[in-house]
Amino acid sequence: MVSMIFLSWHLMYFIGQVPVAPTAVPGMFPNIFPLTPGQFSLPVMPVQAMTQQATRHARRVYVGGLAPSANEQSVATFFSQVMAAIGGNTAGPGDAVVNVYINHEKKFAFVEMRSVEEASNAMALDGIIFEGAPVKVRRPSDYNPSLAAALGPSQPNPNLNLAAVGLSSGSTGGLEGPDRIFVGGLPYYFTEAQVRELLESFGSLRGFDLVKDRETGNSKGYAFCVYQDLSVTDIACAALNGIKMGDKTLTVRRANQGVTQPRPEQEIILLQAQQQVALQKLVYQAGSLPTKVICLTHVVSEDELKDDEEYEDILEDMRGEGGKYGTLLNAVIPRPSPNGEPVPGVGKVFLEYADTEGSVKARQGLHGRKFGGNQVTAIFYPEIKFAQGEYDD
Repeated sequence: MVSMIFLSWHLMYFIGQVPVAPTAVPGMFPNIFPLTPGQFSLPVMPVQAMTQQATRHARRVYVGGLAPSANEQSVATFFSQVMAAIGGNTAGPGDAVVNVYINHEKKFAFVEMRSVEEASNAMALDGIIFEGAPVKVRRPSDYNPSLAAALGPSQPNPNLNLAAVGLSSGSTGGLEGPDRIFVGGLPYYFTEAQVRELLESFGSLRGFDLVKDRETGNSKGYAFCVYQDLSVTDIACAALNGIKMGDKTLTVRRANQGVTQPRPEQEIILLQAQQQVALQKLVYQAGSLPTKVICLTHVVSEDELKDDEEYEDILEDMRGEGGKYGTLLNAVIPRPSPNGEPVPGVGKVFLEYADTEGSVKARQGLHGRKFGGNQVTAIFYPEIKFAQGEYDD
């Protein structure tokens, strides 16, 4: 009985229903609690601090997939501004975010909101673009749904103005859900902009992620996306799956299931989309998709490159000729090995420009021209391969 009374008093104390100094219980062990003030004391925690600690698990939000440049200030500012823009602030004027902790190594953050309701509203921001990439917005692992239910709303307000920040109400969010699309078989040299351009043939994207190697930053050859208009998901999968991209074949399907067939009412739209892709395939063939690097063949012979003085003259001539079309950053002409060993790219000239505008003009101007009686062939060359010094293709 004594322990039960003592425990009950402790519970009442911590929820603020009894004064700091306990009083004796009449007729029930009068000497358990001293009656003289000051003879019995416990550390006093402010009621507000106790409330914040008790609700913290329901006020925190997990944000994953952060860019390396993200920091506590940028995350706090961004989410405070976004919450205000969608009408998600419910705790009065001021910033919704009160604290941010970032794990830079694992690229995630815990964002602490002022109130439980604001944290729930933040759940609607899953997939929002932050610093150029979609981020995941989730509940943290210590979130307790049972306890949180008594603290405030556990779901976002359905009247949030998500369109103000480029999100759509009622969709699956970012890169999650049944409408997430897997895009495999991408040529490794395709940039994010090029993949996006292909996918956006069917409509605007809500979320997009070209998967890259963590160490090198190079594409792994596959991506995920979600369309703003979820009704085009099956159309895009059916139209893009199986098309040739250079020496690769695309695999495009819903990420969580096999190949799906479009509904009958989508057949006309699908036919139009397939015709559009058929035309676009001509642009995306290897060597014709614009990059910042062009490769010239049939320009020089192997013998011309052996002499040092002649080699320097040829290199200078190519720099002068290439510079006519735009800002030329680099010119590379592989030379034969003195010991006769094969060297990749001998006989080719590589010109790297500051932008594709220059490289496109150079390809148009140089392709088909004659140098030393030979007709030059000019094609676009993968930027990643050029940067790595690979000149074999």
